[in-house]
Amino acid sequence: MKELKGSITALVTPFRDGKVDEAAYRALVERQIEAGTHGLVPVGTTGESATLTDDEHEQVIRLCIETAAGRVPVIAGAGANDTAYAISIARRAQSFGADALLAVTGYYNRPNQTGVIAHYTALHDATDVPIIIYNIPARTAVNITVETMAALSKLPRIVGVKDATGDLARVALQRRHCEDGFVQLSGEDMTAVGYNAMGGVGCISVTSNVAPSLCAAMQEATLKGDYKTALEMQDRLAPLHHALFSDASPGPTKYALSLLGLCAGDVRLPMVPPSEAAQANVRAALKGLDLIG
Repeated sequence: MKELKGSITALVTPFRDGKVDEAAYRALVERQIEAGTHGLVPVGTTGESATLTDDEHEQVIRLCIETAAGRVPVIAGAGANDTAYAISIARRAQSFGADALLAVTGYYNRPNQTGVIAHYTALHDATDVPIIIYNIPARTAVNITVETMAALSKLPRIVGVKDATGDLARVALQRRHCEDGFVQLSGEDMTAVGYNAMGGVGCISVTSNVAPSLCAAMQEATLKGDYKTALEMQDRLAPLHHALFSDASPGPTKYALSLLGLCAGDVRLPMVPPSEAAQANVRAALKGLDLIG
């Protein structure tokens, strides 16, 4: 298994004229790798997976894998609230050459913890590649308990978690109860340094779409135990972290990328472009990092 750690970018999916902009997507992948990003996640939440067609879902995963060409691990989004459909996506992503899968809990259905275990066990048993659990109760309305996480960590290909709870105490508890080597990745940029200090090994990041070099360097500093440097970088990035979530994500992130000339800012309904206030936050954050004049 390729190492899953450091700055892992939850890639946006660029659109133009209502379709996936393949040229812009390939360029975004190349930019990430050149900047030192340690891994890529196509068709996650930030990739607007909820509004991609089935064909587009496949298209974007293929594009990412083909462009990355083995240089960094690709963790393909394979989340769905229908376990059978999640298995279908996961098997296709595996056949395309994904290094790992990122799978969310059954949003909307709101399964109990027994249902959560059954969902991930079925996904595990139907595939042959490592699986990262995506725990994001703000979107799923279901929080995976530490006890459930520990039970799932016993499955040989459930290798880690993207933890978007914002609860840093979870890191210590999961270290105690989960299997040795269970990979803990933050799913929240603003607390990524603190997450690693508690025992995490990286972040599946939204901000790294915009500032990949700085995010990668910050993660590398934490992995070396150089938290003084990491905190200095986190302080620099904090206004950007805040700005990118000052309206519904990934609207502000796509707006930032449009200001950098990297892709159009187009999002799909029910997403709409960020408010003027959010746009002002993004512009100020980019100026603060000298990314725009």
